Formats: sequence, C-alpha cells, structure tokens
Amino acid sequence: MTSAAKTENRVHIIQGEFFVTSDRDVMVTTILGSCIAACIRDPLAGVGGINHFLLPGDLGSTAAADERMGVHLMEMLVNGLLKAGGRRDRLEAKLFGGASTVRSRSDIGKHNAEFAQRFLKAEGISYVGGSTGGLQGRRIQYWPVSGRARQILLAGPANIERPVPPPTATVDVNAGELELF
Repeated sequence: MTSAAKTENRVHIIQGEFFVTSDRDVMVTTILGSCIAACIRDPLAGVGGINHFLLPGDLGSTAAADERMGVHLMEMLVNGLLKAGGRRDRLEAKLFGGASTVRSRSDIGKHNAEFAQRFLKAEGISYVGGSTGGLQGRRIQYWPVSGRARQILLAGPANIERPVPPPTATVDVNAGELELF
C-alpha cells in the first residue's frame, strides 16, 4: 500500500499580520522592504510563527496604528506561541528585512532591525540568525515548526544613490538566495 505525500500548505502574510502554527507542512511567505519579519519558534514544543511589521511603534500609538507596529506584533506573536504550547525560555528567533529601500535622512529599515533585536534581548529570546539591512527587498519563505528559512533577494531599485550596472549576459539562478536551517 502506498501513501500519497502530504502537500505543503502555503500561507502568505502581509504587513500588520502574524501567524502561528504547529503544522509541519506549513510554509509561510512574505515580502519585505524596510519592514521586518520576526520568525520565532519553540523547537521542543513544535510550534512556530512569523510576523510582518512596518515601524517599531511605541506605547503612545493609536489602536489602528498598533496593528502595523512592531511593539504590538512582536507581543502578539510571542503570546500566540505561548498559547500554542511554547515556552518563553525555549524561544529562538530569526529576523529578516530592514532594507534601506528609499532615500531619506532616517534609515527606517535600520531602526526596525535595531528595535527587533532590542525586543528579543529584553524578552530573553535567543537570536539564532537571519538577514537584515542592505538595499534590496526580500521574499521570505519560513517553515515555522522546523525553523527553516529561505531568503530570495528581489530585483529592483538596488541603490538609488548609485546607477544600476548594465545587465550581464549570464544569470546565476541561486544569486541572492540564502537558506538557514
């Protein structure tokens, strides 16, 4: 008797959302520019999740703005993991995003990444990897239960300060791809 392999379930989240699961077959995707995605899991409990936030936020922000803010979404993600059986002392995180995608005096992406790192440290959550900064957006694929993450750099306005070099005749299909286990 043969058994059909269970197909992978894909979930896509956008800015202001978070997702928690204990299903090994779920892969979550999101697309980031200056935003940050925190990928957090408890490897022993077999639960994990991801969020996607626009700005760090603060305690004085309005309820509507909170939905896209890091303070709110980091708390929602951690609380969702704890409700699903995770333990705070076993949580481990990867951070992605925080690119400098627009010219401004304030590097929003850098501030987002710094906020996320401060949050993890303050909450005692281990930082185990990821990729923040740079000049390009990213597509993230994350398997919350295993902790596997794949980053694919997006083409586009790489650096608005410098001209984009002319295209080359050959393309490396793995260029810009990073996979963490």
